[in-house]
Amino acid sequence: MLTKPDQWSPHATYQATRIFAANLNERMAQRYYASILLPIVHERFTEDKRLHPSLYMAVRKALFKPIAFFKGFLLPLASDEECTLKEALVVASVLQRCHLPPVPTAVTIVKLAQMPFSGPCSVLLRVLIAKKMALPLQAIDALVAYFHRFIKTHRKDEPLPVLWHQTLLSFCQRYKNDLTEVQVDLLLQVCSYHFHYMITPETRRELSAAARSRPSE
Repeated sequence: MLTKPDQWSPHATYQATRIFAANLNERMAQRYYASILLPIVHERFTEDKRLHPSLYMAVRKALFKPIAFFKGFLLPLASDEECTLKEALVVASVLQRCHLPPVPTAVTIVKLAQMPFSGPCSVLLRVLIAKKMALPLQAIDALVAYFHRFIKTHRKDEPLPVLWHQTLLSFCQRYKNDLTEVQVDLLLQVCSYHFHYMITPETRRELSAAARSRPSE
């Protein structure tokens, strides 16, 4: 049965993940997550439109090896065009409930911010931003660049999803005091270009509340 993971039951998948997450090194765990766990989770979710509780626990257990999880599960999931918003929301709920190490999480945020826009990617970015971690300058820069690029990639009359505006608001709420004046100005440009009547005014207030004493670049 171990040689036929496509025949594993959800409970067997959980037990295998529990053992491998505890005993494999990061490189081998990453291979297991990418080649076995992720395909099983995606296939069952596609078939059932929900995630079996044992598979949900398997995903939680996989975070025991966070670097392997980010590289072998989360980033491939985010880049998969077949990943649905609902599937991303389920994985996001796992992230929400678990402690995440700051450095690998920051690296993952940078990589997500460099991906093409999608609903699932935005969901995952939002939940990682909501962890309120102290982010390095590289991650802050990547997120500012991520939002600012929508001025070039999306027309002004092309409405962006509410989720995108909510993600921008979450970023400004949590990291406004880490932004330089230049970065604040760039995000205000984004607010002027892509406006949501309920969310953007609050985003602007957060940016305006940022202390003017922060250094310019």
